[in-house]
Amino acid sequence: MADLKMTTLDGGTTAIPQETVEAFTTSLRGDVLTSKSPGYDDARSIWNAMVDKRPGMIVQCAGAADVTRAINFAREHGLLVAVHGVGHNIAGNAVCDGGIMISLAGMKSVRVDPKAKRAWVEPGVTLGDLDNETQAYGLAVPVGINSTTGVGGLTLGGGFGWLSRKHGLTIDSLISADVVTTAGAFVKASADENPDLFWGIRGGGGNFGIVTSFEFQLHPVGPEIMAGLIVHPFSDAGDVLRYYRDFAARAPDELSVWVVMRKAPPLPFLPEDVHGTEVVILAALYAGDMAEGEKALAPLRAFGNPIADVISPHPFTGFQAAFDPLLTPGVRNYWKSHDFLELSDDLLDTLIRYVGTLPDPQCEVFIAQMGGATNRIAPDATAYRHRDAEFIMNVHGRWENASDDDRCIGWCRELFEAATPYATGGVYVNFMTEEEEQRVAEAYGDSYQRLVDLKKKYDPKNMLRLNQNIRPE
Repeated sequence: MADLKMTTLDGGTTAIPQETVEAFTTSLRGDVLTSKSPGYDDARSIWNAMVDKRPGMIVQCAGAADVTRAINFAREHGLLVAVHGVGHNIAGNAVCDGGIMISLAGMKSVRVDPKAKRAWVEPGVTLGDLDNETQAYGLAVPVGINSTTGVGGLTLGGGFGWLSRKHGLTIDSLISADVVTTAGAFVKASADENPDLFWGIRGGGGNFGIVTSFEFQLHPVGPEIMAGLIVHPFSDAGDVLRYYRDFAARAPDELSVWVVMRKAPPLPFLPEDVHGTEVVILAALYAGDMAEGEKALAPLRAFGNPIADVISPHPFTGFQAAFDPLLTPGVRNYWKSHDFLELSDDLLDTLIRYVGTLPDPQCEVFIAQMGGATNRIAPDATAYRHRDAEFIMNVHGRWENASDDDRCIGWCRELFEAATPYATGGVYVNFMTEEEEQRVAEAYGDSYQRLVDLKKKYDPKNMLRLNQNIRPE
């Protein structure tokens, strides 16, 4: 049988004898797929349809031992490595051409100790999987806002969502992690063991090893929360956004309100004549007492002349999945992101102007409200540096056809550039695309050199380079 040709770290190729591949395969509990294997195309497909790469080998790991064997195999043969979780991965780094794709998607265990308020989570778990287990006990981890997001990538980049103003970033609830290093060592990272690595994986992405398990602190949340949407006509955008800015400055930590500007999807509570027209959506969640939440949201609900107000008690798991239909896989996606300390009048006017020229009905701009507990951690306590951010904007380009690439990507870039004078210069690494290598240092600010030193220690040959890469030189 023919040797398996694969791409190496230096960009060359190597031929691996078939008997070597077979011996490696039999050493695993999981599976190995090549281009001739059934299921190969499904396994290599990721959320962002703009990414279409063909790994030489896909290792579908069943546990930490498989991960260790896979990284050892990659190191011994000098292979290009991609690490695949289970979520969105806008940059497309979860898959590579010709190299080895180490897939963690099959590692889906969640174990909850409700008495200790702890959860142990494997990297193939989605936010929906995690919420399903923790909400059985009225507990939660502060994670993202889509149930289809992967816990692993979200956590390694920092992680924020509806609960962050009350309970901090996802990494602020991380107690420990099991990590397989590029040397094939299995180590624990925590405040007491390998604290330098623990610091680095909390925001430093997948640069230092492959995490095979996360241990989280859980917080009392739900199972019902006060949440929902207020939808305003786009003609009122200026007044609505300025009121929102003032309201957000006074909001308690329990309350998070995000802004979404887009063309209205055909939601059942919206009149048909609104479908497909630009709207301003205020999405809110109160992580606390229902009555207090109703009181805190009353001024926001009383403002202006909204098209719809569907704020009411909701299951937390339901609201976590509310935006999933807008983020289904198989569509082309391109993002640009900024951090802001404030929402100035000029910035708001800029955003309104660009939302008035949306290049596709699926494109949108959202503004996440930060602050609260996210800003009370010292900037150097974790690799996630930008604790001063009060708002994070994501320009989300999303469309169906490759023929629209230039138009949609161009709109995202133009809006991003127009908003740059009002931004901090910081950026959330999970929102960065493959082309933004020059922003990696900005993403980490004063933490960057410390991260370079950590990279030298744990991945001196930069095997784990398909990420927002911190080079070891």
